[in-house]
Amino acid sequence: MKTSSINKILKEYKRGGCRLEDVLKMIQQSCSYEDLGFAKVDTNRVKRKGYPETIFCKGKTIKQIIDIMGTLNKHGLNILATKADKRVYNSVKKRFPNAVYNQLARTIIVVNKPVKKKRAGVILIVTAGTSDIPVAEEAAVTAEIMGNKVEKIYDVGVAGVHRVWDVYDKIKKASVIIVVAGMEGALASVIGGLTNKPVIAVPTSVGYGASFKGLAPLLTMLNCCAEGVAVVNIDNGFGAGYFASLINR
Repeated sequence: MKTSSINKILKEYKRGGCRLEDVLKMIQQSCSYEDLGFAKVDTNRVKRKGYPETIFCKGKTIKQIIDIMGTLNKHGLNILATKADKRVYNSVKKRFPNAVYNQLARTIIVVNKPVKKKRAGVILIVTAGTSDIPVAEEAAVTAEIMGNKVEKIYDVGVAGVHRVWDVYDKIKKASVIIVVAGMEGALASVIGGLTNKPVIAVPTSVGYGASFKGLAPLLTMLNCCAEGVAVVNIDNGFGAGYFASLINR
């Protein structure tokens, strides 16, 4: 909170224009978080991190999601909710008519401030297969609402690795590359060996039994021989998009 804002509040209190409880509440809300009982909404995160708090919908009730969104909305912040199903979106849409749903990504966004594509670099998102697209779309939505230009290349996995050569120019030009792959997760190693740019590998839970719901590609990516490859958690498209945005910034 700016010093001028604190001075204004304290002068108002000294003049008798507000109660001590109101002063403490205003300072707490501006400097820290709002306590909703079931959640402490970090309204100051945008000042510390450059982007507001994101809502992970899985495990939350619809009322909790809407109340958290309402708090962020009150502060004029852009809202991103992840892992949201259509039932959640239908309820959110009634409260926030400008909410936009990406069914593949399972994300909801509410834009209160125009998102300016002010960064010159391109974040390239590549998937091994079509089944990996939902996680890739979550990464894309995240990177885009954080102000990045995003390009996508889907279904160029190692079962037909020759497909990578057709998009090699885009790989060379990208500033950051997100590689999303299930099964054995080898595509991250291939692309990591072809580029001098940072690669963020995202293992997905796509695959047969021995992929152990994403554990096999996770271990493959962690054991990647190519330099410059970092790995996020299984199905964590949001984490990859966020980290790519920080690198691009």
